[in-house]
Amino acid sequence: MPPPALSILPPSRFFPHPELADDDGIVAIGGTLHLELLLDAYSHGIFPWPVDEDTPIIWASPAKRAVFEWAEVHIPRRLKPVIRRDNFRVTINRDFRSVIRGCATAPGRRGQTWLTSAMIEAYTRFHELGFAHSVEVWQNDTLAGGVYGVAISGLFAAESMFYRVSNASKVGLLYLLAHLRQRGYALVDIQILTPVTESLGAQEISRREYLRRLASALKLPVTFGETLAVGPEEVLALDASANQRG
Repeated sequence: MPPPALSILPPSRFFPHPELADDDGIVAIGGTLHLELLLDAYSHGIFPWPVDEDTPIIWASPAKRAVFEWAEVHIPRRLKPVIRRDNFRVTINRDFRSVIRGCATAPGRRGQTWLTSAMIEAYTRFHELGFAHSVEVWQNDTLAGGVYGVAISGLFAAESMFYRVSNASKVGLLYLLAHLRQRGYALVDIQILTPVTESLGAQEISRREYLRRLASALKLPVTFGETLAVGPEEVLALDASANQRG
């Protein structure tokens, strides 16, 4: 008998249900990164997790999923002056290709570069079609860091970030969160919890809870927008501890 949560989302055209993943969270292996497959994967709680250029693509849905919840976002004290001083200029969708290539040079999920050339080209096409978006963090007109991810209805799945100047990726991620909140996004997925994202308040939820939230988020008529919707004040207003004190 299929798991009870199978009815949360409509059946996938390409993948087994994510709750049928193995102990490592692997749902399927192989295939390509064409548009329909990517859309179907993200719409069913699955994401590509490549190893290298020569290994077939792994499609994953971990038992624990890392997300940001609006009431739990935390801005470390040492980061607040950086945001207040507005040392960086932040934009969206200004230079997607440079952001994803910057992420490709950062250490990967398994201690290596995981963004293969096929991934870069696929997500660049995804961006051109309006599904993938970037946040750029500039210092003196030089790209200092950035974040990119996938937006489908009320879901935003943050894929990767990088920095060349200290704190640039954290600032980019916080600006992204403030922008998503302003635009009405309901689910911010970061896939795997890391020390950096945990320090900013990210938490893990179960796969089943994630799928429930995903089903609700996909019903929302939300769009990413063409210009950044926030400034330093809106970013600082994310901080849950400050809001509780207020």
